[in-house]
Amino acid sequence: MNLDELRTLRDRIAAEIEKAVQGQEAIVELLLVSLFARGHCLIEGPPGTAKTLLAQSLAAALSLDFKRIQFTPDLMPGDVIGSNIYDFGSRQFELVRGPIFTDILLSDEINRAPPKTQAALLQVMNERRVTIDGTDHAVGSVFFVVATQNPIEQQGTYPLPEAQLDRFLFKLEIDFPGEEAEFAILRRHAGQPLDHDARKAAIVPVAGLAEIRAGQALVDAIRLDDEILRYVLGLCRATRADVDIAYGVSTRAADGLCGAVRARAALDGRDYAIPDDVKLLFGPTMRHRVVLSPTAEIEGRSPDRVLAAILEQIPAPR
Repeated sequence: MNLDELRTLRDRIAAEIEKAVQGQEAIVELLLVSLFARGHCLIEGPPGTAKTLLAQSLAAALSLDFKRIQFTPDLMPGDVIGSNIYDFGSRQFELVRGPIFTDILLSDEINRAPPKTQAALLQVMNERRVTIDGTDHAVGSVFFVVATQNPIEQQGTYPLPEAQLDRFLFKLEIDFPGEEAEFAILRRHAGQPLDHDARKAAIVPVAGLAEIRAGQALVDAIRLDDEILRYVLGLCRATRADVDIAYGVSTRAADGLCGAVRARAALDGRDYAIPDDVKLLFGPTMRHRVVLSPTAEIEGRSPDRVLAAILEQIPAPR
């Protein structure tokens, strides 16, 4: 596979997803960037904005193993990672694998579960293996978590801890589509069966494990110029000095942004990155990692607004 073929593959995957989810092209692009950058995605939005359908459609377009966890207040860590169960027949403990043993994991409404259960994902999201009773077990070779959550103002939700948030490369904020896009959705659905699964039936798998690995290898081969690295560093260090931010982003966050920039360049068919890659990805990579100051929160500033101001302050390389 070469870069032109990777760009074509990106377009084919996006086209398949669009068969079920319309009006969210920017979100789909970032979802694919995260996949090929070996990151994970947190998608936040109000109910009914196709968050779950988006993840299901991605899985349908890829010939990869897919599992879903519906997070609820009574979900336990063992329900997520699995546990050793004593088999009276063999008189031995046998591992009953949890749903995390997969390639694509949909963690639906992740903020409905208490922090103890959310934390069950910490190790596997970072190391792609999980420890059960002192023994390490590898998960899928392409382990990609797509988590959805409702806005924290919704009743019955638990805020994700900072350590959990930092495991996500992107936080994508999905909103209601524009009027024309929403009309197109209604018109398309008006001619389809009311069965929810029928709306995903038209999606055809266009990539598998080999293609994803080949694409990720192309991303690995992308190198960033010092000018781009300095630009990323300047933006990240600016978050630590901004009066509206109590806690700026870490070096790991900066490194994650660099990886995302490399992935976007490769998916666009380029073997080099440009400042626009950084500008596009800075917000989704950092919005869930910065902690605003009390004054900024009282005055109603949002992370996106503060990060946009930093983008304006730090000059981009030419």
